[in-house]
Formats: sequence, C-alpha cells, structure tokens
Amino acid sequence: MSEITHRKKRLSSFKLIVLGFAGVILLGALILMLPFSSTAGVVTPFHEALFTSTSAVCVTGLVVQDTGSYWSAFGQTVILLMIQIGGLGVVTVAAFFAMLSGRKISLMQRSTMQDAISAPKVGGIVRLTRFIVRGTFLIELIGMIVMLPTFCGNFGIKGIWMAAFHSISAFCNAGFDILGTAENKYPSLTGYIGEPTINIAIMLLIIVGGIGFLTWDDIYTNKWHFKKYRMQSKVILVTTAILIIAPAVFFFFCDFTGLPLAERILASLFQSVTPRTAGFNTADLPAMTGSSKAIMILLMLVGGSPGSTAGGMKTTTLAVLILSAFSVCCKKDDVEVCGRRIDGSAVKNAAAVAVMYFLLFFVGGIVISTAEGLPLSTCLYETASAVGTVGLTLGITPQLGVLSQLILIVLMYLGRVGGLTLIYAAISNKNQSGAKLPLENITVG
Repeated sequence: MSEITHRKKRLSSFKLIVLGFAGVILLGALILMLPFSSTAGVVTPFHEALFTSTSAVCVTGLVVQDTGSYWSAFGQTVILLMIQIGGLGVVTVAAFFAMLSGRKISLMQRSTMQDAISAPKVGGIVRLTRFIVRGTFLIELIGMIVMLPTFCGNFGIKGIWMAAFHSISAFCNAGFDILGTAENKYPSLTGYIGEPTINIAIMLLIIVGGIGFLTWDDIYTNKWHFKKYRMQSKVILVTTAILIIAPAVFFFFCDFTGLPLAERILASLFQSVTPRTAGFNTADLPAMTGSSKAIMILLMLVGGSPGSTAGGMKTTTLAVLILSAFSVCCKKDDVEVCGRRIDGSAVKNAAAVAVMYFLLFFVGGIVISTAEGLPLSTCLYETASAVGTVGLTLGITPQLGVLSQLILIVLMYLGRVGGLTLIYAAISNKNQSGAKLPLENITVG
C-alpha cells in the first residue's frame, strides 16, 4: 500500500512540474500577443508568440523575431521574467514565494521541490531552495555590476537594462540578447568579440548557472576541499572542465586564425562555453569549419548538469556512458570511478536519456530538412540547439515555416521537460537500489 502511495506522489510531482511549465509558456504567449508587447503596437501571431514564450521558459534562445528591435520594453520584461522562471524552475519559484508568505511547506511539496532540483533527499530541501534563490539573485547582480560600465559606456542610461537583461539571460543559460536593431537584427554578442569584460562575465555566468545547484552547495560548504565533495559534484566539475578546454583548443587551431591572439583566445573559449545550452555567440557561426560545427552539435546535445539552469542530456549522462564504455573495454563487471561503483540503474538511465535526445535531434532534423528543402547538416544544428535548449543557430530560424517552428517548439519543450521524466525514473529506481552503492545518487538526464 505504501508503495502505491509513493508512486502516486511521484506522479503528482511530475504532473505538477510538466503542467507548470506548459502553463507559464501558454500565459507568456498570450501576453506577448498583446499589441503593447511589440514596438510596432501590433498583435503578434500566436505561433510566433508561442515560439518566443517556449524558448524563454525552456531557456533556449532561438527566436523568430529579433528580441531587441521587435519587442517593446514591456515585451522584453515579460521575456526576462519567463527566462528567470524557466532557469530556476517553476516549482522552485512557487516554493520561494510560498516561503516568503510564511506558509508551511508540506511533505508533498517538499517532495516536489526535491524532484525539481534533483536533490538526493527531502531533508534540508527548504534550506537548499532558499540558498538557490538567494545565490541566483546575488550572482546575477554581480554579473550585472561587472558589465554595467561597458554597457553604460555604449548605451548610456539604457545600459543598466542591458546589463541586467544579459546577466540574467547568461546565468539562466538562455542566450536571449537585446542588442539587435532594425538595421542589424540577431547580432548576439558579435560586437563584443574582443571585449574581455563582457566575454569573461558572460562565460562565468554560463558556467556557474550550468554546473548545478547541488554543486554550488558543495563548493559553498566544503570550499576548496575537493575530496569532501559529493561524487556527483566531482564528476560534474571534471567533465565540465574537459568539455570547455578540449573544444577551445580545437577552435583555436581550426578557426579564428585572422584574429589577434587575445581575441582569438577569447573567441575560442567563448564558442566552447556557449554551446553548453547558453546560446550566445561572439563569432560568425556559419563561417566556422564543418568540424567545429559538428563539435558544437555534440556540445549542445550534452548541455549542462543536473539540477541547473541548463538543458541537454547533462554532463553526468555523458560521464556515465564513457565510464561504462571503459568498463566494457577493461572487461570489468561494474562501472567504477575513483574505486567506487556506479549503480546499474544509473547506467541504464544514461543510455535511455542519450537515445531519447539523439532520436529527437535526428528525426527533427530530417523532418525540417524535408519540409524546408534545406541541407540536413544545417537543420541538425538547429534541432540540436532546440532539444539541448541552447539557442545557437546558423541563421535559418526566422525563415522557417510554421510546421518547422512547431517542431522546434516541441523539441524545446521536451528538451527541458522530457528529461525530467527520466530524472524521476532514476530517482525512483535509486531509492529501490539499496544504500550500499556510493554513487547511487548520480542523476542523469
């Protein structure tokens, strides 16, 4: 009987999160349709408003209308609020407001909060949620202050809004920018390719937002004592470092050869960090080599880490799959890291998550390529960006037909919410696997 009750609670948590995301997306789309949401004062077609709303709540960054020139100050504010809600998570935001109002958080609500941020246990979940929200606002404020002199120098008093918008967008790994004008649409951060302050600030915000809230807690609690970190935090930090450094070295030698050394280093690092679900770019992406684009597709599919503002398969999924492959090559019965065994259910879940993302990415690319008559490689770049909730594009998004836009909407939603289904399955399996496995709390998907 208790097992049935437990399953119902898990299902209720899942439904709440899925419907919560859908509700915010729909509400945002209806608001963005209003005439005062656009600079021209016209009603935005529903499919365009829905695309923008989905992209914002799913912290993707793909757009069919230039954010800076098409949307009014009100529309941009609505988009920013949706980015913030999508980055933190609907449940986390709702729980924080409940705490502010002084309401008591029930056990069921705590369980839902646990699922939403991929926490290993219910105990201390209220403290962790409060820590996450406060930490988020503090980091975004610091990012805003750092970028303020540069943006104010370029835009005057409007630079305050610019700094705030891009700080939140970067931390939430959304990739929305408001630098576009009627004459220069969809520029992203290409005008700041050699500006170290903006580059470094955006990169750090992306990385901090993408490593996961539990990793924050480990760093905050244990400081520089790496050995005391949770095994999951160790895996996340090591995998993240490799996924930043290795592609950056490749980009440095294969792209940007015409830039001065300092700009070349910044461009290589930035284009290595941003595919991890952030969506900003400082370089001309279509001009990059085919090999570099292929690497960026893989980075987009991997994404960030569990319980973070980022999307994608997650770094832990990649790490578990690679460790599993090594165990097979070494003819070992168990998957191990640092002498500790990874639960078999985590390996199965990692494989399921990877298959799901690759199928969505590949099938979506084929359908869009067929519908639009575009090269498959270009469309695969687009679908990888959508399902990984990244936001990078080779420039085809605004020209896509309604069918292709709807496909991207579905991919963005599944990329953000579909992975949660597998997270809950992993947590459920974990709780049945026994406490003797040191890595039983590795979260994938």
